[in-house]
Amino acid sequence: MAALRDIKRKIDAVKKTQQITKAMNMVAAARLRKMQQAMEEFVPYAEKFTEVIGRVASGVNPEDFDLIRVREEISKIELVFLTADRGLCGGFNTNLLNLVEKFKAEKEEEGLQVSLTSLGKKGTSYFRHRKVPMRATYDGFLGAPNYEDAKKLGDELIGLFETGECEEVYLVYSHFYSVARIRPSVIKLLPIEPKEQTEEDVFIEYIFEPSHAEVLNDLLPNAIYIKLLESFYLTAVSEHAARMTAMDNATNNCKDLIHDLTLTFNKARQASITKELMDIVGGVEALKKK
Repeated sequence: MAALRDIKRKIDAVKKTQQITKAMNMVAAARLRKMQQAMEEFVPYAEKFTEVIGRVASGVNPEDFDLIRVREEISKIELVFLTADRGLCGGFNTNLLNLVEKFKAEKEEEGLQVSLTSLGKKGTSYFRHRKVPMRATYDGFLGAPNYEDAKKLGDELIGLFETGECEEVYLVYSHFYSVARIRPSVIKLLPIEPKEQTEEDVFIEYIFEPSHAEVLNDLLPNAIYIKLLESFYLTAVSEHAARMTAMDNATNNCKDLIHDLTLTFNKARQASITKELMDIVGGVEALKKK
């Protein structure tokens, strides 16, 4: 009977866990829909802005604009990476951090000094545990992505780039394609690499007011802010999608475990009843012999 009670306790515990994972799945699904809608409203703007930057920057001398000027010698780079502030999202954070480790190792093999900026508690915790120094750590970027945070971070990175503390800035984030397809990605933030012109763009002539240079100087920092904000949205959506999938898998695993434990419980109960019947029959036979 003690074994039966233990199995029953396990079934009850798994059922409670299943209720929690199911609730978390529903919360993640609701947050995913909300964040995905915000992302879908913003991404077309970001893509169009990138296209405009490419057109405005065409034909200019990169040496005249600090944010698109390629440094002759590269010895130090800044690696900015996004992770979640919370767990329970499957391999989401692990995949991002694996890419950070791989990219960092590749650059260090090239003889470059890599400085880290962590955006997210999970990434910060990961490198602190491994005693890896970080230039700066932040969190809270993915809860409610906004332009103010992107601008503040962008200005900080631009300052590092312009003062020569680094010659390149890279960003690791999670690119969302669909719930079933989430991929960690790395892009170069600085120097800005304007999108190449198409044949159609070559024949478009622009009139600038004030000057071409002044317009481009105003647009270039915003290109960084927009790219950062886009990465916040994409990574936030990826996080919610990963958590929704992880909780759905956990709920299904609980269901399978409950089924297996119930079978074990029924078999044990049946064996217990059979043993009791055999004891009764054995007792009756013993009385008959007397």
